[in-house]
Amino acid sequence: MVTSIIEKIMGNVPDYATDIERQFLIRQEMKKLGHDKINLLKNQVNEYLIFMRKIQASDIEIGGSTAQGYIWYRVYGKKQPRTELGQFSLDATNVLCQSILSDKQWERLIDWRATDFSHVIQNNGAMLRWRSTIYFDMGHLALNMRAIADKIFPFNALGFKPAIAKHLSLGHEKQGLILITGITGSGKSTTMDSIIDANNQSFAGHIVIIGDPIEQIHLSKKCIVRHRELGRDVLSFKDGAIQALRQDPDIIVVGEMRDPETIMTCLEITDTGHKVFSTLHTSTAVETIDRIIAECPAIEQERIRNRLADVLKVVVSQKLVPTREDKLTMAKEVLLVDSSVKAAIRNNNTHEIYQMISERGHLGMTTMEQDLVRLYRNRIISKESVYDYANNKKRVHELMLSE
Repeated sequence: MVTSIIEKIMGNVPDYATDIERQFLIRQEMKKLGHDKINLLKNQVNEYLIFMRKIQASDIEIGGSTAQGYIWYRVYGKKQPRTELGQFSLDATNVLCQSILSDKQWERLIDWRATDFSHVIQNNGAMLRWRSTIYFDMGHLALNMRAIADKIFPFNALGFKPAIAKHLSLGHEKQGLILITGITGSGKSTTMDSIIDANNQSFAGHIVIIGDPIEQIHLSKKCIVRHRELGRDVLSFKDGAIQALRQDPDIIVVGEMRDPETIMTCLEITDTGHKVFSTLHTSTAVETIDRIIAECPAIEQERIRNRLADVLKVVVSQKLVPTREDKLTMAKEVLLVDSSVKAAIRNNNTHEIYQMISERGHLGMTTMEQDLVRLYRNRIISKESVYDYANNKKRVHELMLSE
C-alpha cells in the first residue's frame, strides 16, 4: 500500500525536476492525498522507529544521496545499514521524510535547508519521543532521529561524588552556572535530564526548560516544570532565557550555549540569582572556559572572564566509551570552581586548571584521564579505549604506568 502511494505521488513529478523544485512538487502532490494515506506513510516511518527501540539503537538515518537506499541504525556506537528492511529509491525516502513534517516544519526546512523538531508516537500505552532533524543532502532529503530515553537515568548512577552532587542541587546552592559538555552523542542530554529530575524530586520550586527541540518531558513532582521549545513556544534561547526571568523560576535550563548572545545572556541571568544549567560542544573543562571567553568580542573578554569566575560552579565534560561487553559507559571530567580556579580564570591562567583538577580528587574533581584509568582498573573498559578516548595521551600513559 505504501509503495503504491509513493508511486502515485512520483508519477506526477517530472523527471527533469531536481533539488528544491522536486521537493516542492512532491509536497504539492502529497497535499492532494487524504489524511488516511498520509498516516500510512507516517506509520511506515514509525515502524522503523519501533524497531529502533527493539534493537536498542540510539540513532536512525533515512534517505540522502549516499545512504544507498538503506535504513541505518547506530547501536552501541556503531552505525550500520539494516539491509533486511529493504532498499528504497531516493524519491521514496523523500516522500517518507516529508510525511512526518508539519507545514511549519516544512517552511523552516525550505528557509534554512534543515529543520529540527521532536517526534512523538504512542506505542502500547507509552509515549515515545525522538529528537529529529531533516536536511538537504545533494538535493534530496535526509533524516536523523535520536531516541529519547523513555526512562530517566537515575542520578545516583552518574557517579558524582557528594561534594559535586551538592553543587548540582537546588537545596544546597540557589544560584550559579553549571555546564554539561561533550561532543554530539556523548550523553549530555541524559546527564542533564538526570540532574533536572533529581532536583524535581527533592525540592519545591519552578524549573523552566528551553530546548531545541524539547526532548524529555518532565512531569511536575515537587517542582512545577515548564517546557518551551524553540520555534514552537519561543523564538530563541536568548529570548527564552530573558522571558524566564519574569516567570518566577528557580532553575533555568538553556538547551545549548551555541552563540555569543546566548552565552552573555546565561551569564547575566545567573548574575540575577538563578541556577542555570546549559550545554556546550567542548571536550574538556579548560576548553569550555576558553571557548566561552573566546566567543565574546575582544573588548568584552576581560569583563566576561571576571563574570564567569564569579558565576561558574561546575563543569562536567563527558564521553561515551565502549565497554568490554560492547555497550557504552560514561567517562567524565569534573571541575568544581573553587577559589584557586576562580583566580586562574580571572588572571587568564586557565592552563593551570587541569593540574588543579588532577590534585583535587577529595573535592570530587577528576580529569578525563583519571576517570578512564578508573574504568580500566574496574575492568569496565579496555586498555585500548583508555588511550583512544583520552584527551591528554601523555598524562594517561603516565597514569597507566603508575598502576
